[in-house]
Amino acid sequence: MKAKSGSHDFPVVCVGGSAGGLDAYIRLLQHLPADMGVAIVIVNHLRTVATMLHEILPKHTKMSVELITERLDIEPNHVFIIPEQRDLHVLDGEFRLKPVSKPRGWPDVITVFLRSLTQHWDGKLVAVIVSGYDGDGAAALCGIQQVGGITIAQKPDTAGQPDMPESAIATGCIDFVLSPENIAQKIVRIAHAE
Repeated sequence: MKAKSGSHDFPVVCVGGSAGGLDAYIRLLQHLPADMGVAIVIVNHLRTVATMLHEILPKHTKMSVELITERLDIEPNHVFIIPEQRDLHVLDGEFRLKPVSKPRGWPDVITVFLRSLTQHWDGKLVAVIVSGYDGDGAAALCGIQQVGGITIAQKPDTAGQPDMPESAIATGCIDFVLSPENIAQKIVRIAHAE
């Protein structure tokens, strides 16, 4: 059995989005090196449609892209995709999937995952909110900052749907407001600052 403690201290970057998010994910991944020692977790909130991101995004990055399954190890230099209709949690360096806790109304899967990271991840945390409707993720951003994490919102005029970045900015708990390309540069700098 492999040791769990101590080996999970690399940065995790949660990229949360929905409507218009695909454009942001592609622009971000195209500007990220494949070997920077960071795990990218894309939390795209979908109601009923099956996600296709794990089929689309490999064309835009050299990192391995995986659809998250129960107890999958979180590893650096990978892009992980949340499956539809699941809440995502972290425990002991692994992903845990649970039934969606908020089945009606706007999803809050990004908020749920970010809160789990603040409680159960030892490494540096980066929360990125990109294009999407409503305000998923916003409620967890101050908590990310409180544990020493970094929060980034996509610059609203670069987002297909600016609601989510605007909600994030309105919390007062956003460190940087950047285009997807500049978010990538910032992530690289954060990774190298370890």
